[in-house]
Amino acid sequence: MKLIDLRMNEYLDILLSDAPAPGGGSVSALAGAQAAALMGMVCGLTIGKEKYADYQDVCIEAKDKAEDLYTKFAEAIDKDTEAYNLVAAAFKMPKETDEEKAARKQAIADGTLEATKVPFSVMQMAAAGLEIAESMVGRSNPNAASDIGVAVLNLMTCMKGAWLNVKINLPGVKDEELAAKYSAEGMAMLEKGEETAKKLYAEIEGSL
Repeated sequence: MKLIDLRMNEYLDILLSDAPAPGGGSVSALAGAQAAALMGMVCGLTIGKEKYADYQDVCIEAKDKAEDLYTKFAEAIDKDTEAYNLVAAAFKMPKETDEEKAARKQAIADGTLEATKVPFSVMQMAAAGLEIAESMVGRSNPNAASDIGVAVLNLMTCMKGAWLNVKINLPGVKDEELAAKYSAEGMAMLEKGEETAKKLYAEIEGSL
């Protein structure tokens, strides 16, 4: 059964256990999914309300994007754990012969690359989520402004958590050029995300 299909208490119990996965990567993706769901909720509280007629087009577009992002984040909760399991399985492969050692080494490299790609994609999704939030601040139901603020906080938790998961795997990425690309683009994404989140949070807090 997929993590996303578990009851909340079942998921938390697994997280609480000594099982190494799900871990921080799946938790980061869940934070992103919560953010996307919150933004979708705020859009729903705005769309169709005559009082917020000027915000309709913005929120209709934002709702479509948030729902799409929610689906992707939800899938990433399991993808991150699956990527970890690839690495764990690779390390358990036999290494008695040269052929076995070579196969094990390649499997570890492949698994580590996947375990880097998944959280990097989660960072990209979080960046997209911040763009959605930015489009909604001041252009959606003001009674739910705090919910957009919580979404922004969750998106930054998502992005920062995913970045930690990228960084911890980067040393194992054998393609140095690709590793450098992930590092540079990840740091740039994080810097921009922090600036955007800080601005949005201040604007939201100031409106309350």
